[in-house]
Amino acid sequence: MTGFTITVPYVPTPEPVVRAMLKLANAGPEDIVYDLGCGDGRILVIAVKEFNVKKAVGIEIREDKVAEARENIRKAGIEDKAKVIHGDMFEVDISEATIVTLFLLTSVNERLKPKFERELRNGTRIVSHEFRIPGWQPKKVVDIKDNNFITHTVYLYVIGEHK
Repeated sequence: MTGFTITVPYVPTPEPVVRAMLKLANAGPEDIVYDLGCGDGRILVIAVKEFNVKKAVGIEIREDKVAEARENIRKAGIEDKAKVIHGDMFEVDISEATIVTLFLLTSVNERLKPKFERELRNGTRIVSHEFRIPGWQPKKVVDIKDNNFITHTVYLYVIGEHK
């Protein structure tokens, strides 16, 4: 139990940034993607439909976003490969992930570090949109322009190579 609720504003990752994140993580048919705070499920849908990942799992605490993400998965016809867990990202086991995607705040990323180190295997890729994981060394940092020509920074971390 975390003891208190963390509030992260819902701001969807633009689709060009989602694609860049998954490309940077080298997502493919052997991967299991976990999106922490999955919002409307767009990362899950793009991971399955465009990157052909084996499985995509979203974790979302907001009931309205869980319903929206599940509906988007249903509309995309990928219920066999994608699901959303209604729960607290600090409580849900993510140990099967080979890729973890984040668009959280730096302070939340900081609090997730012990969970990542405890649950994720060496070689697992963590891709964070806009916010660093304090104290960790990114393997790559890229800037991506969205459809509105706004630049977004994406950080790639690899467990076992992050310090």
